Amino acid sequence: MSSNKQVNRMIRILSILIVAMVSLTVNAQDIKTSLFKEANDAMQMANKSQAEILAPQNFSKGMEYYKDAEANFKRGKNLDDIRKKLKAAIAYFNKATDATRLAEVTFVSAIKSRSDALNAEAPKFSKNEWSKASEKFAEAASKLEDGNVNSAKKKAGEAESLFRQAELDAIKANYLQETWNLLEQADKMDVKDRAPKTLSRAQDLIKKAEKELNGNRYDTDLARNLAQQAKYEAKHAIYLNNYIKQTQKRKVSDEEVFLNAELPLQRIASEMDVLAEFDEGIDKATDKLVAKIQSYQDSLSHLSQLSADLNQQNTDLNARIEELEAQLGTFAQQQSELQKKMEVQKKIREQFQQVEKMFSREEARVLREGSDVIIRLVGLNFASGKSVIEPRYFSLLTKVQNAIGTFPGSHIVIEGHTDSFGSDQLNLNLSQERSAAVRQYLLANMRNLSAEQIESVGYGESQPIANNETAEGRTKNRRIDIVIRPELLGMNN
Repeated sequence: MSSNKQVNRMIRILSILIVAMVSLTVNAQDIKTSLFKEANDAMQMANKSQAEILAPQNFSKGMEYYKDAEANFKRGKNLDDIRKKLKAAIAYFNKATDATRLAEVTFVSAIKSRSDALNAEAPKFSKNEWSKASEKFAEAASKLEDGNVNSAKKKAGEAESLFRQAELDAIKANYLQETWNLLEQADKMDVKDRAPKTLSRAQDLIKKAEKELNGNRYDTDLARNLAQQAKYEAKHAIYLNNYIKQTQKRKVSDEEVFLNAELPLQRIASEMDVLAEFDEGIDKATDKLVAKIQSYQDSLSHLSQLSADLNQQNTDLNARIEELEAQLGTFAQQQSELQKKMEVQKKIREQFQQVEKMFSREEARVLREGSDVIIRLVGLNFASGKSVIEPRYFSLLTKVQNAIGTFPGSHIVIEGHTDSFGSDQLNLNLSQERSAAVRQYLLANMRNLSAEQIESVGYGESQPIANNETAEGRTKNRRIDIVIRPELLGMNN
């Protein structure tokens, strides 16, 4: 029994010690939180002001005193000594924060160039230039802290140049490095001996992309597209090189090469139930397939519109049934608003079909969105950077006038759109100018059209309908849309 009592006594003592230790730890943490609060606030403010970059000397001194205070606290040193170190840390942190305000005013351009380089991921893609620029900027910041403003500005100017170079190098590496690697690979493989034209295209495109980046690094749409084309052509050249090399090795005849080239088109033609014949070359078969695809696209567009119409009719009919059930006995007194809406929708469908027949596929696509009729003028083009309508398009615009006349009293919106090449603001201005030019033309040539009925708006590159990475897609995106909003007579909404 005495042994059990002794064990129990030891357990109680250990429990008391554990509680005491936990209490001491909690109290120590509370003490540290209270003791370091002002220093932590000052350090947080300095960090927020980017003092480590803009005022490195004072910030570094502050951190030294702060870390010393932390180490002394951990070792249980005298609290008065710790308070002195924290007071010194606070003073340097505050001094650093004040210094950043002067740096922000003195180094405006250098700070902007550093930010741009960071956004371009210069630390990743241009390590050496970024390192040099950062060192020079640190020198400038230190000079400013020492009160040597002129020397600080000089160093900041040097840092700005280095940051800009780092930014440009990073953008180039980001867009061009993979293609450069492919071209280097192609050179080692002697691709120029078997696919010289394709390789030359890749080399020309990468040069154009680099030139575009040198001239305008902030609007990279064109440069990126050129780089992507260059990458494709480089890979294409390597593929052709390997294919030709294998063909030569297997001693494949020219006839077999041509027959193999026809096979993919034969497969596509078979799936589309088209007879592909190559007795007049590959172009004739290609034209037949393209015509068939266009026919399918037109059919799909018609079916999509028909589906939308049927869905709308179904919705209207269901609503009509509900209305008739609710108004049973009184519906004969007057024609309902819904009935009128259905009649108007039917008339719009008939007018839409009439307008659709006015334009060839090369002139325009006629679409519907709800009650709106959209005439997408694929056959109307403007000279690069211009908004003047050439006389050869007058006959097409005459058809547009006839289409508008099919919907008397309608509101007309002329929408201008561009591809993504060029600056956002330039494209926006150009789209506005082109839509305004079409509006002025229609007003000048339509007596029954008032200025209040027709408006023009430019959307620039913001509403693409196709892929801006391909030439065909960009052509589709450079467009004028005529939106006809019919007057829904007899309808309240």
